[in-house]
Amino acid sequence: MARWLRMALLAVCLVSVVIGLAERELGQAQGATVEITSGGKTYPAYFVAPTGEGRRPAVILIHSINGFEPGYQTISDLLMAEGFAVLALQWQAYERIPSDDVMEQLLRDAIAYLRGRAEVDPEKIGLTGFCIGGRYTMLFLPLIEDFKAGVAWYGFPYSGGSPTQPRKPAELIEQLKAPLLIIHGTADRPSPIADIYRYATELDTAKKYFELKVYQGQPHSFMLQGGQLLQTPLTQDAFSQMVSFFKRMLR
Repeated sequence: MARWLRMALLAVCLVSVVIGLAERELGQAQGATVEITSGGKTYPAYFVAPTGEGRRPAVILIHSINGFEPGYQTISDLLMAEGFAVLALQWQAYERIPSDDVMEQLLRDAIAYLRGRAEVDPEKIGLTGFCIGGRYTMLFLPLIEDFKAGVAWYGFPYSGGSPTQPRKPAELIEQLKAPLLIIHGTADRPSPIADIYRYATELDTAKKYFELKVYQGQPHSFMLQGGQLLQTPLTQDAFSQMVSFFKRMLR
């Protein structure tokens, strides 16, 4: 009996080792909080990247107006598992809604940070954002040419025109060079689907490359509930749309 028990324990240990090796091969890694210096201030950010040698495409993630909720760390980790380095900026460290100038400089400094990481391919950096982060994606993809692709989740293409947000994303369509994926729900009240169809029409008229994925009946911020990432067939499909887009455009 003792010999049988020792053999069973040995088998369990071997299985654990094999699983651990497999996880490392799949690029599993632990994320960490890093610091991005911008405008004389220090912003925390969550960084995670696959293990192993070689440079990977990277994605900068901009969370919603509700802050860096746990669901955004989950999304970052899931993107990492798909082979991407991810930098999730905690951009509300000093203001709830910074000016667009502050955000632009923060994004440029975040790009510089990623280019200094050995894990990152500096020529393959994408941008994604949710809610107001979707607006920032629509706004800064045309303005910052270092971004090679962008995914805007329930964004605001016609938001702007104030002293701190002087430009509307739709006003910059002619400057857009990178491909853009727009993900939106038809029941989005803060950002009506009619605005998205109008924006898509303007992109098409300007012959800009974009993809549009619309989810019937889905409200604003449909990916998260109570701060957590929803694990439903619909949210899994929406996430896979982003992954597929970035894999095609950044590789």
